Amino acid sequence: MSAPSVRGFFDPATATWTYVVWSETDAQRRCAVIDSVLDYDAASGKTSTASADLVADFVREKNLTLEWILETHIHADHITAASYLKEKLGGKIAASCHMREIIATWTPLFQNGADTTGEEFDHLFADDEKFTIADLQARIIHTPGHTPADTCYIVGDAVFAGDAIFLPDVGSGRCDFPGGSAGDSYASSRTLFALPDAYRIYVGHDYPPEGTRGPLCMSTVGEQKKDNVRLNLTVDRESFVARRTADDTGKDVPPLLLPSLQANMRAGTFGTATNGIRYVKIPVNAL
Repeated sequence: MSAPSVRGFFDPATATWTYVVWSETDAQRRCAVIDSVLDYDAASGKTSTASADLVADFVREKNLTLEWILETHIHADHITAASYLKEKLGGKIAASCHMREIIATWTPLFQNGADTTGEEFDHLFADDEKFTIADLQARIIHTPGHTPADTCYIVGDAVFAGDAIFLPDVGSGRCDFPGGSAGDSYASSRTLFALPDAYRIYVGHDYPPEGTRGPLCMSTVGEQKKDNVRLNLTVDRESFVARRTADDTGKDVPPLLLPSLQANMRAGTFGTATNGIRYVKIPVNAL
């Protein structure tokens, strides 16, 4: 099994991991970027490309060519830099076909269906669709739970899990968004646990338990099966669902939920109003 090279970039503001994935044996030096971040200040409405520029600079320094810009799901806690990276470096923006469910769920709230069609995405993967990143074999698997559209990318022996699972001492992501399901999250963990124990799982976020360690990004399937505090093999479905549901009850929404959803359904763009200004809508008393 091929072992891709992986470089992670951690955004402390949103605890997000972005990954550059490539193959040292690929003569064309092609790569993918997974789950990028466009910095956003909610108070001022201003964006910054500082985080994305770190990724872009690395791609250039390594003499890589950006082939894919991949999203594991429609994020609710940060804005993707997918469209910015495509403008700067090229590449195709892609996500799961299940993102259409997210668009159908949220556009009635924002009343933005006319300019939120998913057309900013160059490709929507079918479940279990196979593709290549450079000379590496890759495929996408549907891992719902956190949201109904969550997916993981398996590239060689590396699994880019998004929010489907977190590091063993953190456990799993919340499941209280519309269409989220703790039961589905448990089932998705078992899908991941069916992979070889030596496969590397790269998480989409890291929230280290206070006073324990700094941010980390990777564990193995075997480590997750043995040590995940919520999902290890000794935990049954009923126990997981009960604990996850109790922990999610009454949780605050993520601070960047509203701008993130609106932009991420458009691959990190905001649309343009008739006066030429881009807006984020804030529904009042609607959540």
